[in-house]
Amino acid sequence: MSNSLEMNKIFAAVLTAGITFMSAGVIGRLIVHPTPLKESAIQIGEPAPVQAVAAIAAPALEPITPLLASANVQAGQQLAQRQCASCHSFNEGGRSGVGPNLYGIVGAKHAHAAGFNYSAAIRAMADKPWTYEELNAWIAHPRGYAPGNKMTYAGLASVQSRADLIAYLRSISPNAPAP
Repeated sequence: MSNSLEMNKIFAAVLTAGITFMSAGVIGRLIVHPTPLKESAIQIGEPAPVQAVAAIAAPALEPITPLLASANVQAGQQLAQRQCASCHSFNEGGRSGVGPNLYGIVGAKHAHAAGFNYSAAIRAMADKPWTYEELNAWIAHPRGYAPGNKMTYAGLASVQSRADLIAYLRSISPNAPAP
């Protein structure tokens, strides 16, 4: 007799759970009023070119070169020590850490630090110099500048802070071109 009672309890539990889930679905639809999609959310065929999507999504950066004349090198150095020094060094001949040494970066080529394991995204730009505007774009949004790079830094939103940081990097770049 106890065996049939146990079976009845199991059956009642399954039936109760089913009724509860069904009722929750009906009540949820009454409260939320879902609307069906007008077109499929899954795209079939050729995806949009990544460069076209990035160009649309990325807002234009304010040019940094005019701000360099009034940039504060000391504020840039403090910013570099606070936000960048855990991965980068800034002294001549300094070691590469998680990121490459940044001494002499302004005017140097991308992937300039010998022996550093750059991402494919940066190695693809190896012949391109780090100009002030290139540094501005990189510091503002590293993932947007070179998709697929290894840098985990999200970026620096403040234009003035970027100008200060770039002015500091220029001060430690003996071969930097004039802005």
